Amino acid sequence: MKKIINHLLLWLMLSSGALINAQDQGSKAVADTIFFEDFSGSELDREKWNVMGTDFWVNNEQQIYIDSTATVFMVEGADAKGVDNALVLKAHYSPNYINYKGNDFDFISGRINTRDKVMFTYGTAAARMKLPKGAGYWPAFWALGGGDWPDTGEIDIMEYVGETDWIGVALHGPGYSGETPLVNKYFFPEGEDVTDWHIYSVDWSPEGFDFRVDGRLIYRVTKPMVEHYGKWAFDNPKFLILNLALGGAYPFKTNGVEEPYNGLPASTVDLIKQGKAEVLVDWVLITK
Repeated sequence: MKKIINHLLLWLMLSSGALINAQDQGSKAVADTIFFEDFSGSELDREKWNVMGTDFWVNNEQQIYIDSTATVFMVEGADAKGVDNALVLKAHYSPNYINYKGNDFDFISGRINTRDKVMFTYGTAAARMKLPKGAGYWPAFWALGGGDWPDTGEIDIMEYVGETDWIGVALHGPGYSGETPLVNKYFFPEGEDVTDWHIYSVDWSPEGFDFRVDGRLIYRVTKPMVEHYGKWAFDNPKFLILNLALGGAYPFKTNGVEEPYNGLPASTVDLIKQGKAEVLVDWVLITK
């Protein structure tokens, strides 16, 4: 409980910009907590998380996801890189690992979600994450509805495609999916980048969304803004997703790399081979 309160206090300080009555606010936040995960166990808690396997592929990504401790595992101490313990999503070069839907995959990686285990409608979802340097990496922290896409909505709380000075946020739904107009980039202040620990979050209400990085408001979307393009798809339960993709549609759109892999340059392939393709997650929190 002490560790939970400490994380909640940190979150409240960042989001409110104030330290007044922080302990009282922390106690209230514990009561308002829908879900908290600090990845302090020896392995992923399968009562909270699902792990994707090789029967899933989207967006021309260059990896295949596998359910393995090679791609989804916990670390502590020095391996946690500045925190007590963390979840790691790690990609590996594994030539000719599998042929799926007519495509040969040379990379494996990790993707987890809370579908049908932790679902929520409205509230604040936040995660403290540390991302790798490398063009064409495509990690994300996001939420989907339980039905058909895009009809039940998508909330992209953080996407990164390998340019270390910015991350993206977005909404997708019927009439505003794919190349959505509801998208924004956040550029880090001088001296910061994605390889540092940051808190990525969204405040979701019936009226709209406030996207934040370390408590800073970076993008606001109102319900009328959404309904200008299509039906509001955000009055239904959502589940959280954490993943590390490689290359594919969004990185390719950003870097234009075609070889050796779509959206994934040789320099990043070398980083993957060196074991440097990993996303660390300190904690994940959902509050009312």
